Amino acid sequence: MASVVSPRSGHSTSRPGRRRLVGAAALTSLALALSACAGLASGDEAPAAEGSDKPAAVGLASLDIIVPADPGGGWDQTGRALQKELQATGLAKTINVTNVGGAGGTVGLASLANVTEPNTLMVTGLVMVGAVETNKSQARIEDTTPIARLTEEPLVIVVPAESKYTTLKELVDDIVANGKDVTVTGGSAGGADHILAGMLLKQAGVPSEKLVDTLNYVAYSGGGESLAALLGNKVSAGISGVGEYVEQVNAGTVRALAVTSPEKVEALPDVPTLHDAGYGFDLTNWRGVLAPADITDEERAALEAVLTELHASDEWQATLEEKGWADAFVTGADFDDYLQQNIADIQAVLQDIGLVV
Repeated sequence: MASVVSPRSGHSTSRPGRRRLVGAAALTSLALALSACAGLASGDEAPAAEGSDKPAAVGLASLDIIVPADPGGGWDQTGRALQKELQATGLAKTINVTNVGGAGGTVGLASLANVTEPNTLMVTGLVMVGAVETNKSQARIEDTTPIARLTEEPLVIVVPAESKYTTLKELVDDIVANGKDVTVTGGSAGGADHILAGMLLKQAGVPSEKLVDTLNYVAYSGGGESLAALLGNKVSAGISGVGEYVEQVNAGTVRALAVTSPEKVEALPDVPTLHDAGYGFDLTNWRGVLAPADITDEERAALEAVLTELHASDEWQATLEEKGWADAFVTGADFDDYLQQNIADIQAVLQDIGLVV
């Protein structure tokens, strides 16, 4: 099961996709991207990094970033980090970030379909892949232009500090025994957090057809809301990315029961993995960015070039370390192929755990 949902798994496929996800023409060369510098007016140079008198090799005069979630969660953190470091490196001069939350990111995805400005990026990830299926969204990732996968992050299962649960098995066994009397909070329905809860119950012996009647999952579109529910003892447990809960874990206001990575997490060295806790899978949550569907190959290549430069920067690498995000950078046809396979994999997992028919 781990290989089905882990972003580290292989990703070759021949399944047909839509206009931009697969079947796009060979990517325009990096040299063309550098000359295009989409968004720079004729005669403009790319903006220089602060404190530098040398302009960047590539850059954008302006960029819009859509965060398809409310403030406080992993997508919001990713969008704000992109804004901060693109400006710090001089790769973009003016960056506007807009939060368009709701329905696991599919409200934001629908809004992207109406965008005509080519210098637009929308944060996406595993959560949106699942939410498109569970919400039966008319807007689909296949109808966008994939730009880059940026990071991956393990999830962590936590309980309030005074909770009776001291191990993950105690929590899962209580859900199996008492069903909806035990509440679990996390991100949007069908996302990575919801998938993890379903997989844990499936491994504990709950049949797929009974998962919906057994699991009381309280979905929030922002990490701040789920954390508030935990701190207010309104829920029994919570699931989110390590970066969203690590400060509260270290402060002792919540207790971590397990992380979902194959190995222990440096930021939470005393927290067991799912394998340590007796569960035979792992699950990491990838995040990346999409662009509008109808941008040109040159505009796509320019966006990819800017993110490639950002990925190589000391500023971005420092952000990865600070946030505890694993580097999962990939662009172009490799990201197209990965995304297509991930969509197929998550469709299968959601059916297997009873979240979609």
